[in-house]
Amino acid sequence: MTQQNRFIRLGAADGRAGLLRYVMLFFLGLAVLVPGIGQLPPIDRDEARYVQSTKQMVESGDYVDIRFQNQPRYKKPIGVYWLQSLTVSLTGEGGEAPIAAYRIVSVIAVAASVAALYWVGQALFGHTAGLIAALMLAGMFGAGFEGRLAKTDSVLLLLTIVAQGCLARTYVANREDKEVPGQLVWLFWIAQGASILVKGPITPLVSALTVLFIVIFDRGRSRAWLSDLKPLRGLALAVLIALPWLLLITWKSGAAFWQEAIGRDMLAKVASGQESHGAPPGYYILTYSLLMWPFGLIAVIGGTHALRRMFADARMMFCVAWYLPLWLFFELIPTKLPHYVLPSYPAILLLGGWFLGLAASEAPKPLMWQRILHGLTGFGVIVVTIAFASLAIIVPVYIAGSFSFWSIPVVLLLVMACWFSLGYGLELAPVRRVLVATLTATTAYGLAFSAILPQVDEMWVSRQIVERFEAEKACADSVLASVTYHEPSLVFLAGTETLLTGPGSAAEYLLSDPDCAIAAVPEEDAPAFLTALSAGGARAEGGEPISGFNYSKGRRLSITLYRITGQ
Repeated sequence: MTQQNRFIRLGAADGRAGLLRYVMLFFLGLAVLVPGIGQLPPIDRDEARYVQSTKQMVESGDYVDIRFQNQPRYKKPIGVYWLQSLTVSLTGEGGEAPIAAYRIVSVIAVAASVAALYWVGQALFGHTAGLIAALMLAGMFGAGFEGRLAKTDSVLLLLTIVAQGCLARTYVANREDKEVPGQLVWLFWIAQGASILVKGPITPLVSALTVLFIVIFDRGRSRAWLSDLKPLRGLALAVLIALPWLLLITWKSGAAFWQEAIGRDMLAKVASGQESHGAPPGYYILTYSLLMWPFGLIAVIGGTHALRRMFADARMMFCVAWYLPLWLFFELIPTKLPHYVLPSYPAILLLGGWFLGLAASEAPKPLMWQRILHGLTGFGVIVVTIAFASLAIIVPVYIAGSFSFWSIPVVLLLVMACWFSLGYGLELAPVRRVLVATLTATTAYGLAFSAILPQVDEMWVSRQIVERFEAEKACADSVLASVTYHEPSLVFLAGTETLLTGPGSAAEYLLSDPDCAIAAVPEEDAPAFLTALSAGGARAEGGEPISGFNYSKGRRLSITLYRITGQ
């Protein structure tokens, strides 16, 4: 065998091994996320609004407009609705498709994000660091939670990792005087255009802040890498991807889409705390250990050491530029939710992977400020572990009044994940230690989302109402009227025609269709409802009250289903 042929065969083997790693990471992401997506009922309120709007697209065949019942829903663009419509259509069940058909988009997006982060990490820091970062993303709570919800954030995470990965490789290649692969630039702009269709300007904002930070702090370096991005042609490509639907929705809604998406959603969040989600700066410091659990400490250690090296190492500069300005931006915005900063976390996962991949002799000695920050973060990881373990026991007991056997293995798994992520079990190599922490953490999530929470019936009021409604309705086309309890999950489960109304209107509805109509009425609204029925010359009979806990409002409910029994 000639030397040339030997190198060709070795290169092909390396290529197959690399492809196998991507496939295995993708399927690992699927495996750790699938448990619970079919058992967990639709979550109020955001997820339920997304899936109901998608359901109406499938029912109506209108894939341009976005509506929740008869109201326009223009807070976010069309991208995720299209993806969910595709997976729902593939089931062949149309509007009757189960909630898992909608969630599979998020599951696939997070699984692909795991593989994509490895792609970025191995290019910047090598195979070991990329693998550790990918495993941590697969195991962190923020990805595990968002990956089970049919919303935009998982797809946004994937597109941000792809875009930032292309940007990172372009910047680092230029700093190291290497040629930039041309396909990276076009992939960067495709990801930007697709992300605009998913969640508007978030991914472009991430990349813009990254570039701005580098331009400011990497002074004296060549700016040629910016021209390597082919900004004019690339921006035209991104606009070309997003523009057709934007034109169609403008034609269909007039200015309504722009007023809602830009004025009432995006700008309102910047100006003030919207939808009761206002919080002061420091919010994301407090929620960091929650979303990053159990890997918050590893990431912080990598991040603090990167700060000390960023002016000498282009890779550190880029990861800091990815994380720091986006985190500061969201800290300064009044409207806050924990998942808003999710697109920034891959950056410090990469730095955590880099640090764990160092040999012991290469690890720099931490300074005093680093030791303090590391100690506080480790304490945060322990606090979140205790909180998760407590909830696994308390939620079934407090809400349903019964202890779940599954709480015991969940608590043990949570403790194991915390143990290994904090650095114990050091006899294991870093990749194995992170893998053990990931598998224990994700098994705990899977049991919680598939075996504990779905069995707490009192927590799922909409599911209880619909099960009773289906059992008691007299007509195949009966429509449910719900008084005061207006959670969007009820619309998704009971049907698009569900009436969300008040006591008087519900009474009028029953009087208009005495043979088929049924109303769900909370205990406190029953007197007004029955009085309105009596004024119409009718009387109603209610079944056994449904007891539950409305977690969206944090209060207990007692709801009775009524139907007319005589006039």
